[in-house]
Amino acid sequence: MCKIGILLLDRDFEHDIYELIKAFYPEGDIHSLYEKDEEAYDIFFTVKRENDNFVIKYATKNHKGVASAEVIRGADEASKENKGNASQEDQAALPENKAEAADGDHIYERYKKVMDAYELRKANKDSLKYALYNVLVKLTGRTLPWGNLTGIRPAKLAMGMIESGMKNTEVAQVMREHYLVSARKTALAITIANRERALLADIDYEHGYSLYVGIPFCPSICLYCSFSSYPLKIWAKRVDEYLDALCKEIRETARMMKNYKLDTIYIGGGTPTTLEPYQLKRLLDQLGESFGFDGLVEFTIEAGRPDSITREKLETIKKFPVTRISVNPQTMNQDTLEIIGRRHTVAQTIEAFHLARELDYNNINMDLIVGLPGEDISKVKYTLEKVKELSPDSLTVHSLAVKRAARLNMFKDKYQEMTFENNQEIMDLTQQTAYSMEMGPYYLYRQKNMKGNFENVGYAKVDKAGIYNILIMEEKQPIIALGAGGSSKLVFDHGKRIERVENVKDVTSYIARIDEMIERKRTGIETWL
Repeated sequence: MCKIGILLLDRDFEHDIYELIKAFYPEGDIHSLYEKDEEAYDIFFTVKRENDNFVIKYATKNHKGVASAEVIRGADEASKENKGNASQEDQAALPENKAEAADGDHIYERYKKVMDAYELRKANKDSLKYALYNVLVKLTGRTLPWGNLTGIRPAKLAMGMIESGMKNTEVAQVMREHYLVSARKTALAITIANRERALLADIDYEHGYSLYVGIPFCPSICLYCSFSSYPLKIWAKRVDEYLDALCKEIRETARMMKNYKLDTIYIGGGTPTTLEPYQLKRLLDQLGESFGFDGLVEFTIEAGRPDSITREKLETIKKFPVTRISVNPQTMNQDTLEIIGRRHTVAQTIEAFHLARELDYNNINMDLIVGLPGEDISKVKYTLEKVKELSPDSLTVHSLAVKRAARLNMFKDKYQEMTFENNQEIMDLTQQTAYSMEMGPYYLYRQKNMKGNFENVGYAKVDKAGIYNILIMEEKQPIIALGAGGSSKLVFDHGKRIERVENVKDVTSYIARIDEMIERKRTGIETWL
């Protein structure tokens, strides 16, 4: 394993430096350092600011080099005065200088706005990442599909530029030349940004909001999962107690949001269909009583795990104005399901899907993960063929991202013999299959530690796109999150600022501290909305 040291003498962009190096060396043992360390490293980077430049020094066992990036004048001082005022990492940024706009000076002038302190800081960060990316390309001999972008919302970046008045061709030029994104990924981001804009055309950002309701229980915990999920077998006796707290939060939050229009509801998890039919009815009754369902653009429930779906549960849900559900196989290879701890069969997935169709569910999403242990392109192709036979209305393709909390990462020694394969050929196959099912891409996001440095893409047939999915990624309106682990995003100041209000993740703590969670939310809403 390659051992890498990063000596950060200027810590302003520590996170971005680390993430970009990690993207090139995903299996590397990387150490961020704040003082000189004599320990031997295979590669050693030093990053610091010297006058009007960022200086990047690098040394391997056989080679040393240096690169520099221009500091945008005034940005450092302004950002220190206003540090923390803006929390978004994926807004459109100014090209580093007029020369970099190539022969398109008009692009530079249209793109150049009066930059506040955050925008100046962003321009400096981009300048540094541009130079560091080129160093890493030189060291590794390869490029990344998403260039020097380390944020999770490439489509938001494209959308921001389009909304500023730039043409698609101009956006493409900035993404390719300034962010070094491949032509293929540039086209994908711009295509999705334009479809998102069309889908959100009737959403009132200023006076509307969306609601997320979390059910943190699952039949079993998947090997790759890092969500706040709890095995139902152990927690079954406390589910009603959890619903007591959740219903109280629903009632109180509805009062807080009475002057805003509810656009979408998304019940996720965990696995919402771990709830028994009477529990589902109780939850949905409370939502209807407190918030009402009139005027909803979309109402989604993740049925998720096929082994949690029954006819009675689907019939219960059908009594409410739910417009969209998910039946998520992740893979249609039985041996992989057993490896990752899904504890259900391929046959159960097919049975659950057909049951939902029998009960007239006409907007069913299916989630897949590529890059699962032991799955090469032939196994992904098999999964896609089986999914195509079912003909869902939308398909979300996730590239495996193993986060720190996942058991796959916690016990990596146990699973080190497994292979994790994802490449452009696999991503192309998923796209081609979606197109063959008359689906087009409609939303996109990325995560840390994704196999192959790729992305998650949602595909949907006409009028079947998940509006909530777009809203949570593009951060256009407040998302009020209820339940254990809920993270509300309070979007305000015409979308320029976001503040988060967090619920505790632990179920026991959530139940015991529900009044505190409610007051946190009340304070946040009264302060920011």
